[in-house]
Amino acid sequence: MSGSRLHLVPVRSREAKDFVRTWHRHHAPPAGQIFAVGTADEEGTLRAVVIVGRPVARHLDDGTTLEVTRTASDGARNANSLLYGAAWRAAKALGYRRLITYTQDGESGASLRGAGWQTPCRPRTDRTARLLWEAP
Repeated sequence: MSGSRLHLVPVRSREAKDFVRTWHRHHAPPAGQIFAVGTADEEGTLRAVVIVGRPVARHLDDGTTLEVTRTASDGARNANSLLYGAAWRAAKALGYRRLITYTQDGESGASLRGAGWQTPCRPRTDRTARLLWEAP
């Protein structure tokens, strides 16, 4: 995993899902999506993907909100932050007004903070805590 500079690349649904199957720590690819974006290094090797779809929670599926349903990376430095920012810019360009995602208990959210995302609530203290994040 070199320190080469990353850039955004278009990613087809099947390619994004295959990448998630290979690199995601604990989840399978989501069933559907609105769009996916990837990052590649200078040699053109795909290093990370983000998959964006409709919100999983029905009460948030209002037609103007999307959810980052999966990110996966091979460990490339700053790849997830780059993708979170790109996902929000793409969602806005498509006319959406809100982009959300969740972190699981024990995940720091550093990539989200690095992309300027914020959490509107305090973390819960139970073991099943998931923290909601919103794009700036």
